[in-house]
Amino acid sequence: MACQGLAKGETTNTLKAESESLKAKLEEERAKLHDVELHQVAEKIDALGQFVMKTRRTLKGHGNKVLCMDWCRDKRRIVSSSQDGKVIVWDAYTTNKEHAVTMPCTWVMACAYAPSGCAVACGGLDNKCSVYPLSLDKNENLAAKKKSVAMHTNYLSSCSFTNSDMQILTSSGDGTCALWDVESGQLLQSFHGHSADVLSLDLAPSETGNTFVSGVRSSKHHLHIYSCCRLYDLRADREVAIYSKDSIIFGASSVDFSLSGRLLFAGYNDYTINVWDVLKGTRVAILFGHENRVSTVRVSPDGTAFCSGSWDNTLRIWA
Repeated sequence: MACQGLAKGETTNTLKAESESLKAKLEEERAKLHDVELHQVAEKIDALGQFVMKTRRTLKGHGNKVLCMDWCRDKRRIVSSSQDGKVIVWDAYTTNKEHAVTMPCTWVMACAYAPSGCAVACGGLDNKCSVYPLSLDKNENLAAKKKSVAMHTNYLSSCSFTNSDMQILTSSGDGTCALWDVESGQLLQSFHGHSADVLSLDLAPSETGNTFVSGVRSSKHHLHIYSCCRLYDLRADREVAIYSKDSIIFGASSVDFSLSGRLLFAGYNDYTINVWDVLKGTRVAILFGHENRVSTVRVSPDGTAFCSGSWDNTLRIWA
């Protein structure tokens, strides 16, 4: 019975041998791509000089934990969402609130700026992704223009526009990611494969914007504390660096690279932001200022600053 469905001359043993052979060939190809160690490359690179960053602006206005934020491509405006059920559009330079929307639910876990800067998307425990067109009239009732684009069967954990205002990618606690047409609300493509909550997604920085990565909640353990950050080479399918120190015992909740890729900014649950030299693997700065867990870290589109959001209800602009 075990051999039912096998081709003529095949046995489970021959199939097992073929499988092992394919695995060996795969490892061989991976090894070819793993041509140099990161520390070998880093030996030839100069160490970074004195590194000074500090808080330049503090954005206050949320009444509860800041859960998500995104930069506008104009490098000046920011959208943030919070456990207080509010979505706020800020001028990061003046710290003024330009628009504010109260959602029908608390825990607005996802928000995103459209590439044109003319709309924002958001969602959370309402299981939806809603898009709000923005205008120059700061007194305009945005709620009246709300368009429900995506509908999941569990909470919305993340959303991101592709390289146009016309499509948006979402992830959810229902274990799926999905691509939607903003105008019609039609589901264009659904991505299955995860067996647990999808907590985050990020698009690859390319002109086409057709590759993305998603992260899930582990189904094996209830509690994970990742006090280190790990760098992977996708070509060689290998881990190439770990960013950690014995003194760091709290988990990292959000990371982002500098525009050059040389720096890694990581927000931690001990209220700090650690700045790492990606090539050398060393920590070049610890940034203090937040009074609770750092929940989100995003570098500005021009790379001159980054923004952090925290459970202390504030956002900070660092440069």
